[in-house]
Amino acid sequence: MENTLRPSLALLLLAFAYLLPAQESPLWLRYPAISPDGEQIVFSFKGDLYKVPAAGGQAYPLTLHDARDFMPVWSHDGKWIAFASDRYGNFDVFLMPAAGGSATRLTYHSAGDFPSDFTPDDKSVIFSSSQLDAAANQQFPSGVLSELYSVPGDRGRPEDVADDSGRKCPLQPGGLYARLPRPQGV
Repeated sequence: MENTLRPSLALLLLAFAYLLPAQESPLWLRYPAISPDGEQIVFSFKGDLYKVPAAGGQAYPLTLHDARDFMPVWSHDGKWIAFASDRYGNFDVFLMPAAGGSATRLTYHSAGDFPSDFTPDDKSVIFSSSQLDAAANQQFPSGVLSELYSVPGDRGRPEDVADDSGRKCPLQPGGLYARLPRPQGV
């Protein structure tokens, strides 16, 4: 019986030795976003954004620096990409051309801001943030639940667009927000 156990043990050790290199070089590909035409994918890799054809091929960097860029979101016309970055300490929303180029900072609040979508006309970015609410809000004073805000792509002032917590809430055609109805009496 000892002779039949040794080949099995050797085969098991060989299998582990073969799988070990896969553990040494993880890919860390995260947050994929497919372009509206389905031709390209933007994703986060080790804190930078990359773009690759959806059919496969070479990925090209859109951002390269020490900060962490992630959560890319395509505009509906495919011309812009919004993303979150901690270039200035906390996560803010940035906007850049889909072809690459300089990124423009859109938000400046000390809370983390994370893009969710664009408005139907692509003029503003919808983002979630845990900014502190007014005392009349039922979430006050925790600020734990994020709410939706809108910021113009030309760096205007952000506006609160939803009173309820609604992370990753897409816009419906015509600009109506997708929400669950409130229970009666609340």
